[in-house]
Amino acid sequence: MGDRAITEQAWDAFEQSVIYYQGHPIGTIAARDPDIAALNYDQCFIRDFVPSALLFLMKNRSKIVRNFLEETLKLQPKTGQLDCLKPSRGLMPASFKAGTIYGQEYLKADFGDHAIGRVAPADSCLWWIILLRAYVISTQDVELAHRADFQEGIRLILELCMVTRFDMYPMVLVPDGASMIDRRMGLYGHPLDIQSLFYGALRSSLELLVPNQENKQIIQAIHGRLRPLLRQLRENYWLDPDRLNVIYRFQVEEYGEEALNQFNIYSDSIPFYKLAKWLPEAGGYLAGNLGPSQLDTRFFAIGNLMAIIFSLADEYQSHRILNVIELRWGDLVGQMPMKLCYPALEDTDWKIVTGADPKNRPWSYHNGGNWPVLLWMLTAAARKMNRAELAHHAIAIAERRLLQDNWPEYYDGPDGRLIGKEARKLQTWTIAGYLLAKELIANPNHLRLITFDAEV
Repeated sequence: MGDRAITEQAWDAFEQSVIYYQGHPIGTIAARDPDIAALNYDQCFIRDFVPSALLFLMKNRSKIVRNFLEETLKLQPKTGQLDCLKPSRGLMPASFKAGTIYGQEYLKADFGDHAIGRVAPADSCLWWIILLRAYVISTQDVELAHRADFQEGIRLILELCMVTRFDMYPMVLVPDGASMIDRRMGLYGHPLDIQSLFYGALRSSLELLVPNQENKQIIQAIHGRLRPLLRQLRENYWLDPDRLNVIYRFQVEEYGEEALNQFNIYSDSIPFYKLAKWLPEAGGYLAGNLGPSQLDTRFFAIGNLMAIIFSLADEYQSHRILNVIELRWGDLVGQMPMKLCYPALEDTDWKIVTGADPKNRPWSYHNGGNWPVLLWMLTAAARKMNRAELAHHAIAIAERRLLQDNWPEYYDGPDGRLIGKEARKLQTWTIAGYLLAKELIANPNHLRLITFDAEV
């Protein structure tokens, strides 16, 4: 079947995912698989809606995006809570769905209190700000962002991320399971995916916040955070062959301001011989996490791809990340773009780190599974760096399987050959990710919705 026919059928399936509230389109359902219990897949997730929203904006259908932004903002808690069972002030829900009480429609939000693992999402509020910026760029509707309720919403999110904290690093401290990787994967602390989104949200906020007295303090805080965050991620998270040699010879138990090994990382905790063999000489990438005595050397796709898109990674680093993907294509892309995390935790590591989570068995789901939604991020990163051939190759691979397999949520196996063991079919962000990749290839001007200039 030709790519035009695949695209047409994808659009048909995508249109059926739209959900309505009080007669108006408000988002897209997570999945429409008729053969598996819905659980919370009958809801609209903020992170899931982002590729759908970008697609709507590119097609001049901004009303649904505006409705989504306005209604989710109403769900954000605006007052302080000392009740540990209530969502924190400024938090955005993971998802929502429409319900009815006494004949009146209302939106029921899930802040993680109903999710598996009961972990509140840290990425929802960051994606919300990034999406608001994309809406403003696409529509020139600056008035919406400058409305008092939207200005307050942005401030509350940033206060949640930046003000009250025990941490003394520029990153955001979050629990394991607080992002798309919403099951235990040993990511407690400063996972790269959240830090990349945080950087993008800070850059977005500078464009969205009105420079008035009310916003003066938070704008100053953003300026004070951006440079240290950029430096920390570009320097201390970066891994390439030269950096590996430095870390391999780290001294430990160093004290004081002159310490080179600030996080007291022990060389024995890093699989140097496997890593040195796997990492290409021309490659490099941002590590998955950094903390006391810990350097997580796994490759996490979202954090690295969004680092390219947001100009968190510099030009040299961006090309090196794409080199890794190109030169380790079989490992990171395989039969379906692309791996969420590589390599998978196996054997004892899987049992201890994931709690022997059967859904996160090795090379499945978040533990080394392949996620077609990442196709749009890979395409955007490759297109931005003028390496469209990588995107074309990835899209061609996806087109061989996605329609035939009925748009699965994820794929399993070291090469992504198997449809995910518990994957939903007709997964909306799989469909949207494919269509969005096609739009970005056809019109690279759309990149302006999600990219930033290199200068801060």
